[in-house]
Amino acid sequence: VTGVQTCALPIFRFVLHGRGAYTAVDGERVTMNVGDFVITPSWTFHDHGNPSDEPMVWMDGLDVPLVELLDAQFMEKSQSSSQAVSGTQGENFSRFGNTMKPVEYRAKSRTSPLFWYPYERTREALHVLATHNDPHPCWGHKLQYTNPVTGSWAMPTMGTFMQWLPSGFKGSEYRSTDSTVYAVVEGNGRCVVGGQSLDFCPRDVFVCPSWLPYRFETSSDCVLFSFSDRPVQQALDLWRESF
Repeated sequence: VTGVQTCALPIFRFVLHGRGAYTAVDGERVTMNVGDFVITPSWTFHDHGNPSDEPMVWMDGLDVPLVELLDAQFMEKSQSSSQAVSGTQGENFSRFGNTMKPVEYRAKSRTSPLFWYPYERTREALHVLATHNDPHPCWGHKLQYTNPVTGSWAMPTMGTFMQWLPSGFKGSEYRSTDSTVYAVVEGNGRCVVGGQSLDFCPRDVFVCPSWLPYRFETSSDCVLFSFSDRPVQQALDLWRESF
């Protein structure tokens, strides 16, 4: 169990291995499973714990360099090791995860009010997309996590995505100014980055640096999670891509 704390940094968790651990955000707990995307918005009290009998591994995404550059890094710690649970699991999802919202809801930040994006729903959406559409020549079938209230990015400083690459996919080269971190959920293949081949399998993590051409090849159906600083670059009119 981690101690309860809040900080200026927006953080997300992406689960790579295990099931049964939880994260709590402002009094509501959700049990996390492989492929789940979980947001901890800025200035929300949060903690984690693992009551299961197996280890749990997830990847944290933080925009530390940007926040420290702006000298906006603050943290507050609670005296408690875990926060009192006031909401039932799934309450947050029922309010914001079904293309609806409470009529009295008023946004307090630009971060999505939905903080748990379960993998089973994401994978289902990808499957439907892949069934009815041809894959993009560079990234196959790719979806962006969004704020369900605004339709914009789920987090204001980090863009998050999930994509499906069909078996036998041989992608065209792509490059963009946002360095992108990839995490493999399902499948086997390779990413050719700047002429260097990186073989990947589930739970692997790799990075495609800014403006360095890369492409994907798969030997089975693959599902990849990724994140980058694209929202910040787009807000500042810095972002560009080439394919």
